[in-house]
Amino acid sequence: MTRLRRSFGAPMAALIVLLTGIWVLGLIAAPQVIMIEQSLWKMDRPAGADELSVQIDRLYNRLDMLTLDRAAARTLSTPSATEAKLAQIDAERAALAAEIADLETAERTPVKTWTLSNYAQMGQAHLRIFAKTILASLAVTAIAFAVCYPIAFAIAKLEPPRRAALIMLALVIPYAINELLRVFAWQMILNYGGPLNAALGLLGIGPVPFLESGSGVFVAMVYAYILFMVFPLYNVLETLDTNQIEAARDLGAKTWQIHRRIVLPHARPGIAVGCIMTFMLSAGSYSVPYIMTRGTAAPWFAQLVYNRFFQASDWNVGAAYAVSLLAVCTGFVFLMMRLLKVRLRDIAK
Repeated sequence: MTRLRRSFGAPMAALIVLLTGIWVLGLIAAPQVIMIEQSLWKMDRPAGADELSVQIDRLYNRLDMLTLDRAAARTLSTPSATEAKLAQIDAERAALAAEIADLETAERTPVKTWTLSNYAQMGQAHLRIFAKTILASLAVTAIAFAVCYPIAFAIAKLEPPRRAALIMLALVIPYAINELLRVFAWQMILNYGGPLNAALGLLGIGPVPFLESGSGVFVAMVYAYILFMVFPLYNVLETLDTNQIEAARDLGAKTWQIHRRIVLPHARPGIAVGCIMTFMLSAGSYSVPYIMTRGTAAPWFAQLVYNRFFQASDWNVGAAYAVSLLAVCTGFVFLMMRLLKVRLRDIAK
């Protein structure tokens, strides 16, 4: 706070702190707390609901009997006796109706019960989908790193500035198009009648079921999230002193040794950021796997979360599923930080 005040002045420093607090508390912490709270309770029928039903039926029978008594009271000999009897019956009927209304409200009103049973709703089939989603997201992350590392290194260290700028521009331009349109474009490219299968057909190969086999999902995801891997790697590799690479090469180090001993250790913060962002986006992706498989293949876990919220209208179980996915993603963040031996300060740079 003192540094902010010295750099920007007290009013601007207070505004920065206020906006940061709104961002962290209102847009990050609060939604997660609400989701966790939602996952820890459910609405159950009130205790003794069956007994209430029996009691309500008994009161309805008594109300029917009073209706018959009211009809019989009209046959009394004197008007005064008839009016007195009708008034008595009406008062008793009104009391019964009020009691029935109270009991029906108690019977219909669910009881909020704190429980962990929402997490137990994830049966064996859903656990398999959860595990498949995590493993597939890891595979997407590994493929994205294998594809993007050479690109980032070439842009940062090998290509002249003009050519590096053109390569970077070629990477960025497709992202001016909506993500859904890019995914649909890949669906058409990888379809049975698409240009890729047409080219393979000329070579006597295929048609290859890219979409039905699920391989199209990996292609579309790597393409959709490639910038989230390239930019962190490029930002870190750009700061690497080229003289270190030249010195290692002059000392007889091979290319793979230069990358293992010099480039990769220097790029650890960028690798951590790129892997974390790619994994989390892949694990939480809904549209890419649904579109690329046309909704016919086994769903990814994000689709199960969506179905619980909006199709089954079970927000508590949906929240439990979402929190489970959040826990795994958070664990992956700390795992990557530990494996690559980086801290939050290193990632923030």
